[in-house]
Amino acid sequence: MVTSARPRRAAAPESGRRPARPKARAVYPYAFYLPAGIVYTVIFLVPTVMAFYFALTRWTLFDSTFVGLDNFRDFFAEQNLRVGFRNTIVYAVVTSGLKVVLGLLLGVLLTSNLRLRGFLRSVVFFPVLVSTVAVGITFSVLLKPDTGLVDKALGVFGISGPDWLGDATTALLSVALVDVWKGVGLATVIYIAGIMSIPRDYYQAVEVDGGSAWHRFRHVTLPLSWPATYSVIILSFIGGLRTFDLIWTMTRGGPGFTSDVIASIIYKQYQAGFYGLATAGNVILFLAVTAIVVPLVRLLDRREIHS
Repeated sequence: MVTSARPRRAAAPESGRRPARPKARAVYPYAFYLPAGIVYTVIFLVPTVMAFYFALTRWTLFDSTFVGLDNFRDFFAEQNLRVGFRNTIVYAVVTSGLKVVLGLLLGVLLTSNLRLRGFLRSVVFFPVLVSTVAVGITFSVLLKPDTGLVDKALGVFGISGPDWLGDATTALLSVALVDVWKGVGLATVIYIAGIMSIPRDYYQAVEVDGGSAWHRFRHVTLPLSWPATYSVIILSFIGGLRTFDLIWTMTRGGPGFTSDVIASIIYKQYQAGFYGLATAGNVILFLAVTAIVVPLVRLLDRREIHS
C-alpha cells in the first residue's frame, strides 16, 4: 500500500533568532566621500574650533593670552552693539522680503511669452556678476547729494532728494535697496527654474475652468513655486545677517553708528587691533545667525509639508 507523501515543513529557526537581512549597500564606496570630508574639515571645522578658542584669548600673530570670557563681556558692553543688532535684523528682513517679492514677479514675467525674454533675463542677472565693492563705489557716486545722477534725475521733476547716505534716516535703507538691486537677479533665476518645473497641465486645467491669469498665478504658480521661495528666503536672509562689504563700501557704518551692523562692528575691532575681541564678535555672530536661521528653516519646512 502506497502512502501519500506529505511535504516536509521547513526547519523552524532557532528560538529567538530571525534570518539575517542582507545589509543595504551604500550607493558609493565610502572612499568617495573622503575628499569632501577633508575639504569640509579643513575649511570649516578647523577654523570654527580655532575661532572658539581664540575668542577666549587676547592674541596677536605671535602669541596669545587666555582671558576666559572677558572678550565676550567687552563685546556686549559696546555702546553701539544694540544699534548694530537692530540694523542687522532690519537689513536682513527688508532685503530678503524684497528679493522674494521682486524675484517672484520677475520670474513670472520672464517665463511668459515675452519678446526679448532671453535678453531681459541676462539684464536682470547681470548685477549678480558685478563685484560688490564696485557696486558700492558706483552707487556712492550716484547717490551723492546735488551732484549725483539720482538727485539730478529727481530735480527734473522738481523733487529735492535727501542726503541718501549721509542722513541717519535713509542711509541703511539706501544700502538695502542697492543690495536688492544687486541680488534680485539670483532670486529671479531660482524662481524661473521653479516656475518652469511646474507641469503645464495645471495651467491648462485652470484655463478649461475659465480661470484668468490671476487665478493661474494664485492657485498654481504661487503654491507650486514654494520650493523656490524657500530657497530664496533662506539664502537672502542668511546673506542679510552676514552683510558687510556693501555697507562698509557705501557708509562705513555712518553717519556715526546709525548704519552699523554686527559685521562692521567686528571689523572696526580688527582695525583697532583688538583681535581677540573681534574673534569673540565673530563667534557671537555665528551663534546669532544659527539661533535665527535654524528655527526659520524648521518653520518653513513645516509650511512646505502642510502646503
